[in-house]
Amino acid sequence: MTSKYYENKSNARHDNYEIATPQLEKRRYIEALKLVLGNAPVGSTNQQVKDNALAITLKVLLAIKSAQIEEAVGNLSLDDIDILMKYIYRGFEYPSEGSSGHLLLWHEKAFNVGGSGSIVRVLSDRMRV
Repeated sequence: MTSKYYENKSNARHDNYEIATPQLEKRRYIEALKLVLGNAPVGSTNQQVKDNALAITLKVLLAIKSAQIEEAVGNLSLDDIDILMKYIYRGFEYPSEGSSGHLLLWHEKAFNVGGSGSIVRVLSDRMRV
């Protein structure tokens, strides 16, 4: 990912709950996913903002049915795939009932698109979500 990408993301809106909730209520899960990934607080130093973004992103990821994951991932840019991988790994840190298996499905589909390069970029990147 380029530094320009991070510059844009660090200035992004951090009210992911407000922008994703209407999409979730309308069952537009893929749109909600694009919104939360596109507004990820990657450059933020505010941990509360990052935790809130994680909570709504996990809510979106867990709302998308297993059969829809491949379609959802296919609609994302490679930069968004990397952000998605960051959220998947953070989601593993806070397991809830059924979330780990669902996140593993997300990881598989994201890996199919982003490849090992995505994993390397996420693990070596100092910017966290």
